[in-house]
Amino acid sequence: MKKEIPLLITFLLGTWMILEFFFHNIPHVDQITEILTNGGMVIAAFTYILGVMNILQVNANRIKHHQDRPYKWTLLVGFVLMILLGFTWGIDVDSPFQWMYNTFYVPLQATMFSLLAFYIASAAFRAFRARSVEATLLLVAAVLVMLGRVPIGEEWIWSRLPDISNWIMDYPNMAGKRAILIGAALGAISTGLRVIIGMERSYLGGE
Repeated sequence: MKKEIPLLITFLLGTWMILEFFFHNIPHVDQITEILTNGGMVIAAFTYILGVMNILQVNANRIKHHQDRPYKWTLLVGFVLMILLGFTWGIDVDSPFQWMYNTFYVPLQATMFSLLAFYIASAAFRAFRARSVEATLLLVAAVLVMLGRVPIGEEWIWSRLPDISNWIMDYPNMAGKRAILIGAALGAISTGLRVIIGMERSYLGGE
């Protein structure tokens, strides 16, 4: 019964939410859906509490076993401090919470994303090697797009480069992006149906 009841609840709620999307004009259907949605939000709020407890437990154990203690202490102190500041003085523009956020978090986030630029550049260098026809097309398209997006391409090389860059982004790139989105949507639909009918049970314990 430990697995049958969650499977039954998942099947009933998942089926209801699908039917509600097509038959929401039926009386009382919207009210029931709103109650179920609010219940899901309450459950999600409790998962945040579990997440906080998990963060504290995992990092406390690592500190206890002398694993990356400076980093773990920094994480825990910053975590607790931000919570206390938010609950005590709020999160207004002039609050200590916002000062900590703008002074520490934003620069650290900018530093992380600036470091990612070097990894992206190295990955692009490996991907743009013209070892095949597909790689050559990718290389040519990338060079045209980059040159068309900077002033040096239009002013010093060719005035039509921005038009070519826009054409590549609007047609071949958009077609590939839509194909990826359609594939991702079909994958999400198939995964959702597997969960609803009980074929996917990894959320019950990793079967």
